Amino acid sequence: MLDYDAEAARYDATRGGLPRAREAAGAVGRLLPASTRTLVDVACGTGFVTSEIGGVRAVGIDLAAGMLRIAAARLGGRVVRADARALPFADGSVDAVTMIWLVHLLDDPGPVLAEAVRVVRPGGVLVLTVNKNDGHFEMDSDLAASLARARPDRARHVEFDDFATVTGLLRGLELVGETTFSGVGQGVAPAQWRRWLAAGTIRWMRTMTADQAAELDRSLAALPHQEVARADPRYRLVAFGQPLRDRSHPTG
Repeated sequence: MLDYDAEAARYDATRGGLPRAREAAGAVGRLLPASTRTLVDVACGTGFVTSEIGGVRAVGIDLAAGMLRIAAARLGGRVVRADARALPFADGSVDAVTMIWLVHLLDDPGPVLAEAVRVVRPGGVLVLTVNKNDGHFEMDSDLAASLARARPDRARHVEFDDFATVTGLLRGLELVGETTFSGVGQGVAPAQWRRWLAAGTIRWMRTMTADQAAELDRSLAALPHQEVARADPRYRLVAFGQPLRDRSHPTG
């Protein structure tokens, strides 16, 4: 996994900066109930997205001290270094928990999701990105087509942010809202995908046989404009809460 302490200084500049943060924050805002006042952003990173979510008192949680040093300045010091599997909040004490681009990194998301559910109050929501990789396969581009042909359906079992997987882990909750947003600045060039393939960086690529990987590399190498990034992906953001009949505050 990426060394997020070392990455902190360049993290925002290499991931779309303020436009990206505002896109993600705007999407979060669309899924928060109107009654939301307190929000915990798990794996907040540099706090760029967190700081752009308006109308709430947000606290950032992360394990990377380097990320939190930057986030602290953006969030008025409202940051805590903590494990997502043991959040430092009482049961049912916050209005919303957000997890942006986190669950796809986890080998076992169950404890993290359970902990988020524990701290959300009745009527609150858990908002998270799902199916992150799909954003790169569903664009209308030559690169997306090459990747989609190579990515086997069986690879989904290693992508723990799959919507069906997340839904299964959040028993007792239901989908109460969803939206999409652009991953500004996160379009990727064919040459970068080839480097990721060679390094074994992408989880689903590690499920491929040597022959499948070689075929994908040949397909990517044949594309024009090797170092030109294709269109930015679109990400899916969903909100889970109590069943409507049990919620005292409707989702806005």
